[in-house]
Amino acid sequence: MHSKQRLIEQRLKRVLTERIRPAVHARTVPLRAGVWNVPGEPVPVADGLAARYRPVELGHRWGPPWSTSWFRITGRVPEEWAGRRVEAVVDLGFDVTGAGFSTEGLVHRTDGTVVKALNPRNGWIPIADPARGGEEFTYYIEAAANPALCDSHRPTPLGDPPPWTTGTGDAGDPLYRLLRLDLAVFDTQVWELAQDLDVLGELMLGLPEADPRRWQLLLTIDRALDTLDLQDISGCASAARAVLRPALSAPAVPSAHRVSAVGHAHIDTAWLWPLRETVRKVARTLSNVTHLMDDHPEFLFAMSQAQQLAWLKERRPEVYARVQEKVRSGQFLPTGSLWVEPDTNITGGEALARQLIHGKRFYLDEFGVETEEMWLPDTFGYNAAMPQLMKLAGIRWFLTQKISWNTTNRFPHHTFRWEGIDGTRIFSHFPPVDTYNAELTGAELAHAVANFQDKGPANSSLLPFGYGDGGGGPTREMLARAARLGDLEGSPRVAVERPADFFARAEAEYPDAPVWLGELYLEFHRGTLTSQLRTKQGNRRSEHLLREAELWAATAAARAGFPYPYEALDRLWKTVLLHQFHDILPGSSIAWVHREAERTYTEVLDELQGIVASAQRALAGDGDRTVVFNSSPYARGDVPALGAAVRSTPTGTTDPTHPTITPAPSGGGFVLDNGLVRIGIDARGLVTSALDPATGREAVVPGAAANLLQLHQDFPNEYDAWDIDEFYRNTVRDLTEADAVRAEPGGVRIVRTFGDSRIEQLLSLRAGSRRLDIDTEIDWHEREKLLKAAFPLDLRADHSSAEIPFGHVKRPTHTNTSWDAAKFEICAHRFLHVGESDWGAALVNDSTYGHDVTRDVRPDGGTTTTVRLTLLRAPRFPDPDADQGRHRLRYGLVIGADVPDAVREGYHLNLSERAVPGSAAVPPLVATDSDAVVVEAVKLADDRSGDVVVRLYEAHGGRARTELTLAFPWSAVTETDLLERPLAGAVPVRPDATDGTGPRLTLRPFEIRTLRVARRGSA
Repeated sequence: MHSKQRLIEQRLKRVLTERIRPAVHARTVPLRAGVWNVPGEPVPVADGLAARYRPVELGHRWGPPWSTSWFRITGRVPEEWAGRRVEAVVDLGFDVTGAGFSTEGLVHRTDGTVVKALNPRNGWIPIADPARGGEEFTYYIEAAANPALCDSHRPTPLGDPPPWTTGTGDAGDPLYRLLRLDLAVFDTQVWELAQDLDVLGELMLGLPEADPRRWQLLLTIDRALDTLDLQDISGCASAARAVLRPALSAPAVPSAHRVSAVGHAHIDTAWLWPLRETVRKVARTLSNVTHLMDDHPEFLFAMSQAQQLAWLKERRPEVYARVQEKVRSGQFLPTGSLWVEPDTNITGGEALARQLIHGKRFYLDEFGVETEEMWLPDTFGYNAAMPQLMKLAGIRWFLTQKISWNTTNRFPHHTFRWEGIDGTRIFSHFPPVDTYNAELTGAELAHAVANFQDKGPANSSLLPFGYGDGGGGPTREMLARAARLGDLEGSPRVAVERPADFFARAEAEYPDAPVWLGELYLEFHRGTLTSQLRTKQGNRRSEHLLREAELWAATAAARAGFPYPYEALDRLWKTVLLHQFHDILPGSSIAWVHREAERTYTEVLDELQGIVASAQRALAGDGDRTVVFNSSPYARGDVPALGAAVRSTPTGTTDPTHPTITPAPSGGGFVLDNGLVRIGIDARGLVTSALDPATGREAVVPGAAANLLQLHQDFPNEYDAWDIDEFYRNTVRDLTEADAVRAEPGGVRIVRTFGDSRIEQLLSLRAGSRRLDIDTEIDWHEREKLLKAAFPLDLRADHSSAEIPFGHVKRPTHTNTSWDAAKFEICAHRFLHVGESDWGAALVNDSTYGHDVTRDVRPDGGTTTTVRLTLLRAPRFPDPDADQGRHRLRYGLVIGADVPDAVREGYHLNLSERAVPGSAAVPPLVATDSDAVVVEAVKLADDRSGDVVVRLYEAHGGRARTELTLAFPWSAVTETDLLERPLAGAVPVRPDATDGTGPRLTLRPFEIRTLRVARRGSA
């Protein structure tokens, strides 16, 4: 037989595209339209309904970037359409290349209630079913002129705040053109035929060419097409469907892979649009979803990110009421357990705990739902503390997809158990479909089956389907595919299910799933550790100030009756958590997002400073002495950890216990020597020596220089703000020329200029410290450049130890395998340590996350280790002016340090002492007797009982025992989960059972514990 395969495939594609799909709405009459262009930011619905509209015709151009236009559409159902299903078909000028990346609209009735959204692949409005002839109607469309920024990934000014937010400039040219505005009969049989052919055609193309089923489908489709009169599709649709029916009735083989299809719409909380637009994207998407549920009771939809639902409750209560209705019916599934889907590389440990606390509590309070999964499909890597945090929040399962984006190594599993740094394991799944915006196409399903790496012992996978980012979520076409693919020969079995149903079945099916230990490092998007420094600094400083505000407010409440600011802290935490979203904190959003974030962080920091100051004043009492507060979990001299000491030094004068060392001239440069370390700085302002006199060890490689600033070309192959590609190392410029190197009472100041930029650094050393501090001010005006600070260290380290939330991870410094080599840019929080068995060094920082560690060979043999901090980048997309301007940051070299020293110095650098006038010392509410046990949070319980909540963890990576000192009257200590609920089996400890002042604890390596302490006499 001669093959007509390609001929029939091409025939199907053209007939579907040009004849069958257009025939779904073949009978049409035009609608009338008027427009009102909103002057400025979006307005309430009532304003749109009351506005004065001017008539417009098809072809009308509308929508300068980021503006809103309201369209009023009116029409009358023809008499002859009575009893038919009638819809309006609207094309606002959709860019069909990206469902969530162009204009969108939200349809309202005349009373202001919402109907559904309009999107590039969902452009219909229900008018009547069945229709009444002669019926007139009016609808209003709130249309958003969001620019399509995703396609080119080229620098564009369209991501800047629009001119009406600053009162300058022209609004710009219209982006869109009104292309279609019809009233149409919806032909159900033609629509069903389109779905039949779509599913069978996609299935056919996804099958191997040697599979007989492929050829059987090919011939069946050919016969069905022969039945069609292309001038009367409606009249012959039923006959064509009859030809296809046997092919759609053939059941799947018993061993067919099982796909749990989960309706979803991944909505980035900000990215190529501002936060205010996300609020509208959520309203539009959930209007679509709840409308679809009315017609399809089998449809289930999983919604992550509690923040988005909280916005909906506040801004669009009528849509939120529909969500609540569908939660009660079991169709709408609150999912994911998090406030937003955060970046988990950069977000701090306590903040990740609060992401879980606020996310889970919202679902519990609003819907009575205890979520059991973490849903993070799109985050750029996952730190190794997360399994323990998940378990402590009552989470059983973890889902992501992003690791499929690895550019070097293919992750070896799709279903596995993920083991964290403390030993906790969480059952985890990566959907093998390799997308979190699936459309349930045959190609996607074929890929999921072929790609699934755990075949044999497991036979189930999850597939999230629906257009995301404002694309409207799942569609009726996707649900039609799911219905046809439930039990179809040649296809995996598809069932629309809850995530929990999938996970429970998959875990039972695969009880001995393999184990992956440690972080899930994404071999991609490494530049997000550095891009948009101001955003990262705002987050780091907010995290630490929230710690301080809670600590001192709780201490003042317990000691001085200070009114604990529950509402303010709750609101501020949620603001900070919002900005940890995985396209805000990583620096991969448009300029509008980051400029707004910088302003928000300023407001957050100001308010937190006020809370800290008020609480400390209440604690310090009256007097003209100085009360020094230390929020670090480690003591500083005579100032206890988490407490305060009184000094006779007047407030505002230099602290005599920690003076900076005055530089001494030496060989054209300077020396800083405090007896513990001796720092040599040459005439170029470079550190050429860092000597540890006690051991005789020199930290700096002979002939090399530390704190060497290095400039690299930074032009990744694809994603500017996201990526650092390894070839950046091929070109480097060492910044060794100095405009000035001079001694000051506080240290040695160095000024360098290069290109259009200027860097000024102050190198200082304090008495009693082994840390060389480097205070850096940068006026940065480079483009597509990367700035690093290099520290070549004379030690042999085969691994580095980098701080992550609630602990640290060891990573190889060598490149033995492709997995090792792929980690050429790594994340560290407050410290990164390298060392030999008996001696080492650490770099600590106040706002840097990107680092790299390499190994070199000394001229006389042996290896050395170079550690570099990535200080700044200058990507052009999506913000062409990213990081331009002035910055201040601090980092330091700790000489002769082990990991415990690095932990302590990282906290000290980030949590400065505060001096307040007064006369009262402040014993800490909570103290430990082990340096390995770090108190991370001290606060009052969220239920306003007055109980004190203490979160602590083992920080050194070993077993630790400690006895807590509780310096306030208490009646019981109970161990809780993150949500401050008693753990199963937890037995409260009473004061008379401790033989001391608090409970004794034993912690495994990196274990996190949360204790709830009931205060005697508290309300």
